[in-house]
Amino acid sequence: MQRERIKKEAWAYLLVIIGSALFAIGDVMFVSPYLMAPGGTYGLANVLNTVWPWQISWYAICMDVPLLLIGTWILGPRFGIKTVVSTFLIFAFTWVLERTWGYDPVIHDGIFYSEPPATVGSLVEVPHGGAWFMPDYFLNTVVAGIIYGISIGLIFKSGATSGGSDIISMILHKYTKISLGTLVIIVDSCITLSTLIAHGQIRLPIYSILIIYIEGKVIDLVVEGRKSYKTVFIITEEVDKVRNFILNDMHRGGTFFIGKGLYQGAERTMIYCSMERADFVKLKNNIHSLDPHAFVNVMSSNEILGEGFKSLTAD
Repeated sequence: MQRERIKKEAWAYLLVIIGSALFAIGDVMFVSPYLMAPGGTYGLANVLNTVWPWQISWYAICMDVPLLLIGTWILGPRFGIKTVVSTFLIFAFTWVLERTWGYDPVIHDGIFYSEPPATVGSLVEVPHGGAWFMPDYFLNTVVAGIIYGISIGLIFKSGATSGGSDIISMILHKYTKISLGTLVIIVDSCITLSTLIAHGQIRLPIYSILIIYIEGKVIDLVVEGRKSYKTVFIITEEVDKVRNFILNDMHRGGTFFIGKGLYQGAERTMIYCSMERADFVKLKNNIHSLDPHAFVNVMSSNEILGEGFKSLTAD
């Protein structure tokens, strides 16, 4: 038991390390060279770094540490040790990349100009690099969103939280009672819009928001996996036929509910059953032959815990 717990903790910290390294790569190599700011303290640090040159890592850590302390003081000790470790690992990886790689973009047309020629338009200056490059905003945005999503997804999967600007949202939520999701959007949107104020380009906040969207989808994929579940409610007069099909052909269980129809008040039997997508396709293809008058309500389920599905114990 002790060995299993040690292995589990070691795996969690490995996820934190990998996630923190990927976050630094996404920020320094993809987001910063394109002058974007997809929310968070590192997004704001990217903007500050181009307006008042310093280092992204130092700007971010100077915001993250006070936010962790203030958050702990106001909200209580809800930020675990892995969140603190992740905060300092991201700082360390970002600092190393800034010192070794600089702010050169990974995605560009292969040509760097020492000064922008009059015949070439839409060039972007490398932050503090004294060079210009031809950008590919869309491709860079997609790649940055995927890298960010994988990195934050791994950190979340380890049991850590993102901290940073999310702490501001948590504090505001405590005193305003506005939903946390709404406050996260507001805070990150303000950070994203700072690129428009700093650089006067409407494309920057738009692409930054696109990064946030892609990041969110990838986070869900990393944390929840690819499996898609369906929960069905079946109202049928052919209860035995449907029951036998679910038990013997699909090898699934379910639950009976007895209810009354609103119109005639007649008693109806409803079957509740959760299943994977492949099983749902099998049910959908056969339900008409089992009961052509059946009524089926289908809902998508992101996660199902219990026997036959995901374990109730934490991963």
